Amino acid sequence: MYQYSTYKASEPHKKKKRSIWKKLGRLVLFIIGFFLVVLIGLAIYIVSVSKMAPPQVNDQSALHLQRRELDKGTYTIGNNWFRHSNTGLYEMYVEGAPFERGVVNGKLSRELIQRQEDVFVEQIAKMVPSTFYRHFLRYFIGFFNRDLAANVPEEFKEEIYGESFSASPNYDYIGSNYERLMNYHAAHDIGHALQGMYLVGCTSFATWDDRSADSNLIIGRNFDFYMGDKFAEDKMVVFYHPEKGYNFMFVTWGGFTGVVSGMNDQGLTVTINAARTDVPFGAATPVSLVAREILQYAKTIDEAWAIAAKRKMFVSESFLIGSAIDNKAVVIEKTPTGMDKYDPGRHFITCTNHFQGDTLETLGSNKVQLAQSASAYRYLRLTELMARNGKNDVQKTIAILRDRKGLHDANIGLGNEKAINQFIAHHGIVFEPKKKLVWVSTAPFQMGEFVAYDLNKIFSMQGLKSNHEVYDTALNVPADTFLTTNEYAQWQRFHSMKEQLMNKESVDLQAFVASNPEYYHTYVMAGDYSFRLKQYAAAKQYYETALTKEIATKGEENHIRTQLEKTNKALQK
Repeated sequence: MYQYSTYKASEPHKKKKRSIWKKLGRLVLFIIGFFLVVLIGLAIYIVSVSKMAPPQVNDQSALHLQRRELDKGTYTIGNNWFRHSNTGLYEMYVEGAPFERGVVNGKLSRELIQRQEDVFVEQIAKMVPSTFYRHFLRYFIGFFNRDLAANVPEEFKEEIYGESFSASPNYDYIGSNYERLMNYHAAHDIGHALQGMYLVGCTSFATWDDRSADSNLIIGRNFDFYMGDKFAEDKMVVFYHPEKGYNFMFVTWGGFTGVVSGMNDQGLTVTINAARTDVPFGAATPVSLVAREILQYAKTIDEAWAIAAKRKMFVSESFLIGSAIDNKAVVIEKTPTGMDKYDPGRHFITCTNHFQGDTLETLGSNKVQLAQSASAYRYLRLTELMARNGKNDVQKTIAILRDRKGLHDANIGLGNEKAINQFIAHHGIVFEPKKKLVWVSTAPFQMGEFVAYDLNKIFSMQGLKSNHEVYDTALNVPADTFLTTNEYAQWQRFHSMKEQLMNKESVDLQAFVASNPEYYHTYVMAGDYSFRLKQYAAAKQYYETALTKEIATKGEENHIRTQLEKTNKALQK
């Protein structure tokens, strides 16, 4: 009786418990279902809003144009031409209306456009090895760039659309050819917004009047945008004769018509330097297309300011503007919400990756940049070299761009972000605006020969009748003799082993450290490798040595200290 009555008494309680669990289960299923619906809806929304319809182009007859092979690898379409120089640089001349320019550009450089996208996608896969995160990044970029087309001038949309007909058919899963090329024009902005600028650490400077040997304006810059070694292999020096605006030249890569370094036939130059920025919430005009508009339509600093002022940007950037007419240079500093002009009031100017103008230098983000990045150190090194060199000339400018030392000539290791030459530059470039002369670096980095181009001669050519070099041989500046030294051979070994470590391959750590012993990151990588193999005593030693070297950024120092703390805890177990 006792057992029977206990059973009967507990039955309602069990039913009640089962009822509660049923309700909880339904609630959980409802929540999961709700979030799935939201996620699916969000994905559909992002895909739909990120779709970019190409511009309406009434006359598409340019699509019927065919390139003619003048010589092996040298092509022409009317007055337009494309060739591979014996310096390793690719050279191209394009003229005409926007859509026609794009089509011609694409047809002439089709192989480079497709190869560059292969390299770009391959490098993204290396940087983001997780398929899940790459898909997430795709949706993020789609959402981020949802208003991109609305912020790009119609002329540039037509040009990019024309070029897109020559893009690779292999990446339709990412987006249409037009959508992809449009998004690639915002890659610089997205890269330095998401990576806290560590992909872009450029240096630029200028001298004029009593700071230049002949009183003329001279401008030098390194474009340190690194997307792997292959990304910089196919550099293009492009000369544009647009239907509207001024003739101009710029250094670029296949499929990219934005400007990061360039000069027009009025002697106005534009180079861009990334500044610290918060992660933006939506697209505006890509920095490179603002620079392109300035180059095509401005001949003075005031005109460049007016163009920059009318464009909304979604990241922070410095534009170093040189002008032959003004015979000076200034830095136009721009954020998504503000704008400033830095005029030093002297006959030289320096620019790394922080703001210097009265308005924007007080920003909290700029103070963080000065305190935590390599920008301030590089700025001081640049100022030191300019003071030491006296009156500047082209050769001295190139020597500064190649400088690999730290302050007071300290050995801070090859590749340190605090050096002006970080051994990652896509290109180095020097301008003499009044003479319409430009020097472009050849491989490797800015250490190879600097090739001279005379814009007056280039733009007076009436097409390319035979395959011949178009640079000015007498003005070329030879490669740095450093390339013949044992130190450079050691750096090559270091770079090769670094790639192996990044690919999680095994290396001889002693040989690796010996190849670049003054570089803090050598010890960081050796420490991370040892930590992964649970060789904690070795890792500890490497991390402690790294802390004795010149560390480029506060973020990297924090990483070392965090890893050292983890290592010490592991050793105590």
